[in-house]
Amino acid sequence: MTKTAVIGLGSMGYGIAGSILAAGHETWGYDISAEQTARFRADGGGTGALDEVAGAIDAAVVVVLNAAQTERVLFGEDGVVPQMTPGAVVISCATVAPDFARRMAARCADFEVHYLDAPISGGSVRAAGGTLSVMASGTPGAFAAARPLLDAMAETVFELGDEAGAGSAMKAVNQLLAGVHIAAMAEAMTFGMTQGVTPEKFLEVIPKCAGTSWMLENRGPHVAAGDYTPHSSVDIWPKDLGIVLDIARSAKFGAPLTAAALQQFLAASGSGLGREDDAAVAKVYARNSGLKLPGDA
Repeated sequence: MTKTAVIGLGSMGYGIAGSILAAGHETWGYDISAEQTARFRADGGGTGALDEVAGAIDAAVVVVLNAAQTERVLFGEDGVVPQMTPGAVVISCATVAPDFARRMAARCADFEVHYLDAPISGGSVRAAGGTLSVMASGTPGAFAAARPLLDAMAETVFELGDEAGAGSAMKAVNQLLAGVHIAAMAEAMTFGMTQGVTPEKFLEVIPKCAGTSWMLENRGPHVAAGDYTPHSSVDIWPKDLGIVLDIARSAKFGAPLTAAALQQFLAASGSGLGREDDAAVAKVYARNSGLKLPGDA
């Protein structure tokens, strides 16, 4: 049994924390939302402030939004890493640039704390079921220290190298595809509507055809149901696709499809849809074409 703090109890982090707790590990959960922190404690999580338990934990699983929040959690005021004991491990799950992951690993090493670059994929349902995919890289020591938690939270762990950064590079590749596929789903579904193809008929036919994708099959039903309860919000994508384009720019690599998808998510966010499910990017297409989506008044 390990002692673990999960920092960030959003849709993914809460599921991860629950999976680790269910696997029998002593688990604390923390979030900027006092309500989420209290909810996890009511579900069996440990009590006590993070700075009270940081010196006793074996691992900190960081499931926050971005690089800035990750760095603040690790090394900001009351940062957790300087309080952790040598040999403990940080499992960093946010989507960040590879260079950032390498910098965090080096800073953790100054405190003899392992850093596993471990971005995740699979969505909130798989997080709650302990069946995520983890794209991980780090030293053998980092993997060894993190193994009990990886076993609890993931169905598949891709071991991508012995240096931080490789995991984040692979996550950027995944996010390029995922973001483009969501935007493509929205474009195709609303295009079909202009030709009399209803969202329901679209979802009956296209998942059985070559044009399907995992994102189409996962997000399309949200549009058809008119339900934009956020499992992954619109505002995730300007960040993640922005990271992809930053990496591409540094590599002098043109990524025009990524740039086009980013513009659609920016339009959705700028229209006030940022906190809705990312399938709400379909509303941009519908608005521009004068279409009524399911659930529209």
